[in-house]
Amino acid sequence: MKSAVSVSQDTLVSPSADAALAAAVGGRASAYLSLTKPRIVLMVLITVGVGFLLGARGSAHPMTFTLTLLGTGLVAGGASTLNQYLERSRDALMRRTARRALPSGRLASPEAAIFGAALGLIGTLILLVGVNGLAAATALVTLLLYVYVYTPLKPYTTLNTAIGAVPGALPPVIGWTAATGSLSIEAWVLFLIVFLWQFPHFLAIAWIYRDDYARGGMKMLPGVDPRGTMTGRQSTLYALALVPAGLLPSIVGLAGPFYFVGAMILGLAYLESAARFWSCVNDATARRLLRASIVYLPAVLLLLVLNPMPA
Repeated sequence: MKSAVSVSQDTLVSPSADAALAAAVGGRASAYLSLTKPRIVLMVLITVGVGFLLGARGSAHPMTFTLTLLGTGLVAGGASTLNQYLERSRDALMRRTARRALPSGRLASPEAAIFGAALGLIGTLILLVGVNGLAAATALVTLLLYVYVYTPLKPYTTLNTAIGAVPGALPPVIGWTAATGSLSIEAWVLFLIVFLWQFPHFLAIAWIYRDDYARGGMKMLPGVDPRGTMTGRQSTLYALALVPAGLLPSIVGLAGPFYFVGAMILGLAYLESAARFWSCVNDATARRLLRASIVYLPAVLLLLVLNPMPA
């Protein structure tokens, strides 16, 4: 019987066959990479890096920093992969996710499950052996909360946004613990900023894609709030809370006065976009709020790095 995977003489000499094989291999590699959600992993690594640099206070060890980013990146990629594995049937129902690797059939479900688990395990071990136990434990808790608490709750309660914001805000804490080996008030200040930032950001996304989420059976706030009153109000209240929270790094000695002024301006601009969304809930104001959220967090993190308080 012929093997399912065989190489003929024609394949060995045919450039077109070589190209087809390369395309197939490249396609699978691309599919695996897409499971990790590289853009989300990049944002995670930025917050981890900022947490590490602030914790190190100018004395960052390059190898520890590198291992922290590598380990956390693998854990984040594993979490995203396992999330897509668990949501594969629902992703197939939504237009914006139907072309993902699993619902489109480019990869089989068991492959994704093994890949995601392997990434999470290897990343955790890198942090445990190469960094410290607290950083490894924080990363593992992040993965478990995201995959096994937040993801299963998405079809059942609108509180999934608040629950998902917890693992979403832990990456800077991973960075801080990697640099210091401890949890202190500064780490929780960073956590609070990222935690509050997520609500207007994800509520804007949920409003824009409310019909798609409904098709997939996801319980998002706009799905039970057709007029958008609660969605707009919650976005504004969390953006309002973020204004003073964003100033805390200067108050606890993490950042200097330049950061304080910049964070105030950025926070008020974010609040203005949220308030505009609340006053007139529609796709245009939601997209404006989403753009403001995409500006706010990277800008605040950059200010933290540029104007840290000296040790």
